[in-house]
Amino acid sequence: MTAIKHALQRDIFTPNDERLLSIVNVCKAGKKKRNCFLCATVTTERPVQVNVVKVKKSDKGDFYKRQTAWALRDLAVVDAKDAVKESPEFDLHFDKVYKWVASSTVEKNTFISCIWKLNQRYLRKKIDFINVSSQLLEESVPSGENQSVAGGDEEAVDEYQELNAREEQDIEIMMEGCEYAIANAEAFAEKLSRELQVLDGANIQSIMASEKQVNILMKLLDEALKEVDQIELKLSSYEEMLQSVKEQMDQISESNHLIHLSNTNNVKLLSEIEFLVNHMDLAKGHIKALQEGDLTSSRGIEACTNAADALLQCMNVALRPGHDMLHAVKQQQQRFSDLREQFARRLASHLNSVFVQQGHDQSSTLAQHSAELTLPNHHPFHRDLLRYAKLMEWLKNTDYGKYEGLTKNYMDYLSRLYEREIKDFFEVAKIKMTGTTREGKKFATLPRKESAVKQETESLHGSSGKLTGSTSSLNKLSVQSSGNRRSQSSSLLDMGNMSASDLDVADRTKFDKIFEQVLSELEPLCLAEQDFISKFFKLQQHQSTSGTTTNEVEEMDGVALSRSYTSGVPQTVTSEKDMIRQMMTKIFRCIEPELNNLIALGDKIDSFNSLYMLVKMSHHVWTAQNVDPASFLSTTLGNVLVTVKRNFDKCISNQMKQMDEVKISKKSKVGILPFVAEFEEFAALAESIFKNAERRGDLDKAYIKLIRAVFDSVEKVANESQKTPRDVVMMENFHHIFATLSRLKISCLEAEKKEAKQKYTDHLQSYVIYSLGQPLEKLNHFFEGVEARVAQGIREEEVSYQLAFNKQELRKVIKEYPGKEVKKGLDNLYKKVDKHLCEEENLLQVVWHSMQDEFIRQYKHFEGLIARCYPGSGITMEFTIQDILDYCSSIAQSH
Repeated sequence: MTAIKHALQRDIFTPNDERLLSIVNVCKAGKKKRNCFLCATVTTERPVQVNVVKVKKSDKGDFYKRQTAWALRDLAVVDAKDAVKESPEFDLHFDKVYKWVASSTVEKNTFISCIWKLNQRYLRKKIDFINVSSQLLEESVPSGENQSVAGGDEEAVDEYQELNAREEQDIEIMMEGCEYAIANAEAFAEKLSRELQVLDGANIQSIMASEKQVNILMKLLDEALKEVDQIELKLSSYEEMLQSVKEQMDQISESNHLIHLSNTNNVKLLSEIEFLVNHMDLAKGHIKALQEGDLTSSRGIEACTNAADALLQCMNVALRPGHDMLHAVKQQQQRFSDLREQFARRLASHLNSVFVQQGHDQSSTLAQHSAELTLPNHHPFHRDLLRYAKLMEWLKNTDYGKYEGLTKNYMDYLSRLYEREIKDFFEVAKIKMTGTTREGKKFATLPRKESAVKQETESLHGSSGKLTGSTSSLNKLSVQSSGNRRSQSSSLLDMGNMSASDLDVADRTKFDKIFEQVLSELEPLCLAEQDFISKFFKLQQHQSTSGTTTNEVEEMDGVALSRSYTSGVPQTVTSEKDMIRQMMTKIFRCIEPELNNLIALGDKIDSFNSLYMLVKMSHHVWTAQNVDPASFLSTTLGNVLVTVKRNFDKCISNQMKQMDEVKISKKSKVGILPFVAEFEEFAALAESIFKNAERRGDLDKAYIKLIRAVFDSVEKVANESQKTPRDVVMMENFHHIFATLSRLKISCLEAEKKEAKQKYTDHLQSYVIYSLGQPLEKLNHFFEGVEARVAQGIREEEVSYQLAFNKQELRKVIKEYPGKEVKKGLDNLYKKVDKHLCEEENLLQVVWHSMQDEFIRQYKHFEGLIARCYPGSGITMEFTIQDILDYCSSIAQSH
């Protein structure tokens, strides 16, 4: 291996200014055993570059060639495969993983050790060595033939120092002084050796000549030692004298330390006393305010507030260790506790009295609002109570039990007060909706018999109309004639106990205004009360909790209030918003039932009122949710909105149900069906109500359901009609639907509008063809035979030679239809059409014009056949197109 190394150094690396440090004989793992050498080299020039070179022996000769080289800085990982068991395999991770098998584990370990040292020296430990024994990395390269390669050469690299410029110049001068310095290096080396020996001899002689000087120096050193001994004796005497002084100074220092310690203790004691006096001393004025302060005047409330804050500061002062063991401190703390308890009782008693007084004061003002649709204003009461807000916060922080008791009492008193006010308010609203007197307010609340229902219903609109039939016939629709259609008590608008003809726009507008006023009065009332609760009970701020917390739950009239106690002081567990919402729910528990009763009344008066209520309620819910989605007002209105939406859906379902139950008269013509006209009225009303509304999507869905039901019911009635032809029923009603949708421009019904137009057009054409039939019947049969002969393959100009279709037969048929007979037939047809069509839709002229066009089309068809099959015969009809136009015009004008 040494010979190979020298050969590689000489032939491959020396020409490239490189030195070979380590070599290993390897072959690729898993392939054919073709040996090569991996060499670790460094460049001789600065900066040093370290490479791993793959060298392969040439196949054609006994020389080596350089195959691949990798920079050592590109080496990422060296994997020795097994750190415990010796294995010749190892991997080198360059741009990819190269797997090698060394000829021996010794060579492999030597090579990896060399790579590790080069990594330590030049790459600052950038290479990862895995599965390599730590002992191998820490110890030197094993002894052997590779010792000089891996170790010696690297040490030479470490000790190598480049000559500076002056050293190079000196060497050049020395070599210039000897002519054979280059030609005969051995002679030059012997010359330098002789000169070195001469210099060594000169140095030895110089040292021997300086012996006298050394003796003199030694003598001087002896004399100096004697002087040092004398100085040490003097210092010893001085130390004995200072020892007595030191003892005196120690005594003085100890005395000063005791004096300083005493002063420090006095200062600390004074500081503690000042701390206790400054933080635990309550002014006499504050004590008097807490015991006797006036809680009715603003001045007295301010004095009590300041005194309560000062008391709270004294009680919450952070005492230093040991203060709580002082007797005076215990007495002062007990005194503060007594003052707090005394003032808390006095404050709670006063506020309870204020709550009770407020209930009596507000009750006395209810009579003023009984005739008006307004709610009493609680602002003065709130304004007076807000003066105690800071005291309530103090009570909340110091005595949560009394604070919670006040909260419960406030909810009890105010819930009863608001219940009276809100019920009276809703009674006024119901009276204004129904038009009854105060004595008849049981209309909206108590169960009623059928006679009472009828009596109250008639009182809504006076003598403008009366109910017909009984309650058992309310949900049945009977169509008898177009003249009495609107007088039926079971029309589509009759979803409750009212007749649709008794309700007009003024009634609905009145209901809309009343309902809007109800919501507009409730909203500020709830918002003002919620704002007051938040400020008065200090629920707008979250309290921080610390220490050990235990929970307690108290049932407060069906509303669970949860609270926690932290370090002896109760803290709310639920969020402040939840607490506010619970209090609002308890105080205004009657709002939602009253609103639902009012909604039920409105729906009973007129089911279309659900449209107004859906729009108004949706707007108020949207407004409330924008302010606070989780507030009591938002939640309550949202619940009521569900009821309104359910009534709206019920209204739509009932209309669809009544369409399915519709029955038509067998003796009179149908005309425009009642539910078609009612859909027009519903759509016009809904469009005016839902203009710019937030819940337009609900109306669009209802439109889709209703229009499909209308389409299906029209077809059902048309199929069952006996007096009026099916095409007429379909044509007239779909024309009416198309006109309605075109006028209202409902975007979600564009497809249905096109469908209605298509159905109208199709049935118009079908009716025209069916009614017109074959006015020239014999002529039509004649030409059908002609077309049959042509279809069989006879040429058109040869048809006239057929015996049954010659020119004489054609003239005979034409003579049977003079203009007088044609006009008579058209006149009978006009009367028949006029009998089928209704006057409401005014489609007679449209149908007559379509029949005229169809008749002219048939005429032109016959003329064309005559011209093609009987060319040059001069045969023509007994009347012309102009005659047809004149006949139709005169018939239309005569009727």
